Amino acid sequence: MVMQLYGHPFSSYTWKGLIPFYACDIPVEFVELNPMEGGENYAFVRKAHPASKFPVLRDGDTVIIESSAIIEYLVATRDEARSLIPADPREAVTVRMLDRVFDNYVMGTAQLSVNAHIADAENPDPAALEAAKTGLLRSYRWLEAWLGENAFPAHVSLASCAAAPALFYADWVERIPDDCPRVAELRAELLALPAVSRCVDDARPYRDYFPLGAPDRD
Repeated sequence: MVMQLYGHPFSSYTWKGLIPFYACDIPVEFVELNPMEGGENYAFVRKAHPASKFPVLRDGDTVIIESSAIIEYLVATRDEARSLIPADPREAVTVRMLDRVFDNYVMGTAQLSVNAHIADAENPDPAALEAAKTGLLRSYRWLEAWLGENAFPAHVSLASCAAAPALFYADWVERIPDDCPRVAELRAELLALPAVSRCVDDARPYRDYFPLGAPDRD
């Protein structure tokens, strides 16, 4: 039975869940959700996730929520996916560490601005916008320093699955500054990966959803 991934093509965390399927050539049925319309599929997600969030993976009777856990599940159950997390325990720690950095301090910080614009498009909370700006610049510069001393894990890994959507959307919120060339180069490398570019292309019809206004690039 083919696994099913429930999500939306414009969702960063849906990308994170889909990239390993595409990169590792693992069959998956993508179930596109429209929360505005509801329906049986979204009812399943609401039941599966305590906050009614996606992506959600269904593999027969097994249901996995949260994108990082979905990738861990693939590593645990599919030989094709074992390279997503290094076998060496120390290298695996680095990959998991970067996964949390990109989820919490890049994507999570960018979301502060997105949420502020969703709440009030004409007058977004200036405190939230400032927190997003300063937080993203701090994260970019931390990553720039880290990349100057360490090699980013081989593509595709849990780390790159988190980094690709996070850097894609974060750069729309706050441009990666000129003093972070390694971060900008990493973003470009990740967007060039076939599995990532597939997600980018599938999301193009939904760019008007971006509350800040999607830039005319990428």
